[in-house]
Amino acid sequence: MQVFDRALLRRRRDRAAGTVHQVAPILEDCADRLLDRLDDVTRRFSRALDLGGRGVVAPRLRDRGIASVVSADLSPAMAARAGGLAVAADEEFLPFAPESFDLIVASLSLHWVNDLPGALIQIRRALAPDGLFLASLPGLGTLQPLRQALAEAETALRGGLSPRVSPFPELRDAAGLLQRAGFALPVADAEEVGLAYRTPFALLADLRAAGEANAVLARDPRTPPRALFPMAAAALPEGQDGIRPGLRLLMLTGWAPHESQQKPARPGSATHRLADALGSTEQTTGEKPGG
Repeated sequence: MQVFDRALLRRRRDRAAGTVHQVAPILEDCADRLLDRLDDVTRRFSRALDLGGRGVVAPRLRDRGIASVVSADLSPAMAARAGGLAVAADEEFLPFAPESFDLIVASLSLHWVNDLPGALIQIRRALAPDGLFLASLPGLGTLQPLRQALAEAETALRGGLSPRVSPFPELRDAAGLLQRAGFALPVADAEEVGLAYRTPFALLADLRAAGEANAVLARDPRTPPRALFPMAAAALPEGQDGIRPGLRLLMLTGWAPHESQQKPARPGSATHRLADALGSTEQTTGEKPGG
């Protein structure tokens, strides 16, 4: 299924390479939240892939003592922002040999991939055994006030609507995608990132600066009505600190399988009763099964 216009996305990321510094604080905060998970890992990494980090992830990996860091992005200009070795690469067709890295980090990059399960399989193959994969991507609920305001405004102006905000995955699906791709010990959790804007147009400007403008294939190719964005902006709920667009960050962690990793026990292999562990007395009703 083709959901996103990848050629358009690449052009927008090429342009955004010159403006992405305007949203660096947001990207850096999200990268730090993701890389904090490395503090809980005793394994040491020497070969890392920064996948779509927009110039903020690779320096942080090098600061952690990782000697070899490759930065890959759909946009060559965006990949070059990270310094060091840069590769223009499509997440849907990764050009790396199996077991090339022992750490792969994808911070806010995989939500534009058409075949996310396929991309995760390729990422797992590029990891050496016992290699770690970390990813963050916007989850369902992100930009929901903007999505609703645009839908209501376009319905009023045109009697119908077209997708103007990218679809985002649900948390409950994230761990399943990791397991389906063959990752061991998959974990998925979510964090709410507090963002507030004084005006709706500042939010739209940040989305363009980051290369996050609408690239859905089913978007309406016609020029939007002149009143669309002002009408949607007026409908956005505003609190004391401004407009809160919502950024629900899904955090994914998975390992390339290795024989040293913990494995779930076989059903029926327990050697202690649950009642003993809980310090309680086991009681029976005396009834036979089905009685």
